[in-house]
Amino acid sequence: MKAGTALFAGVSLFFAVSASIYGWFSAEPAGTAVLVVSCLMSALVAFFLRHRHRKDGSLPQDEKDAPVHKTSGHVAFFPPSSAFPVLAAAGTALLGLGAVYGLWLFLIGVGVLAPGVLGFVFQYGARDTRSVRTTSEQDR
Repeated sequence: MKAGTALFAGVSLFFAVSASIYGWFSAEPAGTAVLVVSCLMSALVAFFLRHRHRKDGSLPQDEKDAPVHKTSGHVAFFPPSSAFPVLAAAGTALLGLGAVYGLWLFLIGVGVLAPGVLGFVFQYGARDTRSVRTTSEQDR
């Protein structure tokens, strides 16, 4: 996570310098706002990676001579199938069409999108995560 933190901190610094130079020499506020938002988004990712590094410690990927078996192990949980992506996509399409055709279609889109998003969030919320071990737990 050290490399990722440094990378996103560098990107954030680049956008900060670019935004200040662009804002100074340009009379257009939209470009400056975009560069400032880009700086803030990359700073947010750098802050998150730094926070996770402080909380979890170093990863095997941070070591230059780490053996391959330390980086192997359970990666993530991938659901077998789900109808919620289709529901969320249909709701998003209805939201977009509602912005063009009227509030009534937009509200229908909200009604279709909300169960799709809630389904994504809570579909596997009750599954047992105690059997899933991370790489750092396997090394202990």
